[in-house]
Amino acid sequence: MTTVSVILPTYNEKDNITPLVEAVLRSSQHPTSVWVVDDDSPDGTWQRVAEMAAHDPRVHLIHRTDAKGLTSAIARGIRDSDGDIVVWMDCDFSMPPERIPALVNAIVRESADIAVGSRYVAGGADVGHSLMAQAFSRTINLAAGLLFGFGVHDYTSGFIAARRVVFERIELTGDYGEYCIDLLVRSQRQGWRVVEVPYLCVERQSGQSKTGVNAMDYIRRGRHYVTTIGRLALHHRP
Repeated sequence: MTTVSVILPTYNEKDNITPLVEAVLRSSQHPTSVWVVDDDSPDGTWQRVAEMAAHDPRVHLIHRTDAKGLTSAIARGIRDSDGDIVVWMDCDFSMPPERIPALVNAIVRESADIAVGSRYVAGGADVGHSLMAQAFSRTINLAAGLLFGFGVHDYTSGFIAARRVVFERIELTGDYGEYCIDLLVRSQRQGWRVVEVPYLCVERQSGQSKTGVNAMDYIRRGRHYVTTIGRLALHHRP
């Protein structure tokens, strides 16, 4: 039977992590393990995960004190986990764990290689972010779509399921969300089948957002996205 590893990169998510892990395991339709990759959260997130892991063999803690960052946390989770399919998502309940089975089934039943949780296909929406954040996301995705095609509508999703074999040929690169654009463009160029599954992005349940909160934050973050899009547009190799 197909096994699934769900990777949860965390930093200061102590109020969300326990109910999120429970919701992931409760909603699973395949044998599932959860791998929390925590960047030494000072709020006690990793200690809560350690307590769960001590009582549930499906829960695993990767406590990092020598590395930081979203992309490297996801990559570490992929490397250390053992599921046939890997899934990752934000840990603030903006991405519903109840949609994980739909992502996994797109791979298991529809022969996709990568399933993207999408806000921008029929049935999906973004009601959890500010108008500024939504405008930023829409602009980046429009630029990516015009350059790389609208086979994917949500290049900045961050809610992904993929066959493990994909990562034998593609390494995640980038500092933050731009890794997702790189992954999806290169995957399509290499011939992997990418599909989108709609989901409703809602407001984070608890804690402080780690995305931009003002115009300068979006300008700084936007530079990374624009640089990634430009690099991929200029270099057509897989």
